Amino acid sequence: MVRPLSPSRYAWITRAALTSLVIIVITGAAVRLTGSGLGCSDWPRCSEERLIDVSSFHGAVEQLNRLFTGIVAVLVVSAVLAARFLRDRRRDLERLAGLLVVGVIGQVLLGGIVVLTDLNPVANQGHFLLSMFLVGAGLILVKRAGGDVVRLALPTSETRLVRLVAVLASFAIVTGTVVTGAGPHAGDEKAPRLDVAITAAARLHGISVIATLLAIVLLLIRIRRRSFGPLHTAIEVVLVLGVLQATVGYVQYFNDIPAALVAIHIALATAFFMAVINLWYSVGPLPRQADVARRVIVSR
Repeated sequence: MVRPLSPSRYAWITRAALTSLVIIVITGAAVRLTGSGLGCSDWPRCSEERLIDVSSFHGAVEQLNRLFTGIVAVLVVSAVLAARFLRDRRRDLERLAGLLVVGVIGQVLLGGIVVLTDLNPVANQGHFLLSMFLVGAGLILVKRAGGDVVRLALPTSETRLVRLVAVLASFAIVTGTVVTGAGPHAGDEKAPRLDVAITAAARLHGISVIATLLAIVLLLIRIRRRSFGPLHTAIEVVLVLGVLQATVGYVQYFNDIPAALVAIHIALATAFFMAVINLWYSVGPLPRQADVARRVIVSR
């Protein structure tokens, strides 16, 4: 008979799954920035002759990314299976972990489409955006599995402003993928690019980032007036990461988009999106799980 799993052990499994989802974003960026997108010319095999081929640098980089996807799959499947053996079964955790499994399967299929279409920029955009969705869902899974989640019931105006920040931040990330699709780091010199002027794409992305930062500043001002102390840190983290992200973005654009700065930009984008999801999840009604101790701060 299988022994029941403690909440603390399950929380560790969810953190491992989230960490792997973040790392796969970085390894995926490494594939593009080193020009290794077609290091493996076939899928799911590396080539027609070999299932695994690390005989070249580009092939090794692409193969490492593919192999790490297997680790991600193992960890998210473990999160699903482990949720069924919790001492107090949590259907919400099972559903969230199951969503991660579906998303990772989607990533594998999208990865195949990216390779088989010779790094089509639209497929690449979808690949990255799905990664962001999975990171966000993984963070929510970690927070719910943690057991002690503080959520604020804010007045309607502040709640809407938090939602607006989340929407604007998401739009900024989407426009960022357009810049990438039109830019120089396609993963291979012969890869197709979006038929969009990079200056126009960068301008749209810059406007969306500025709008996001202004909304964050406005939210911080509104929250300070109403004394929502526990929420200040979450907003300030989003603002700091957003400013850093914008700064790196402008520096890389005016320095011919060097690969090293693009890597930092992608890492910051991931951290920024996680901070936004943390902020979004910190506001609103509590989920209905009686077995989890939570505290609601209600301000009138």
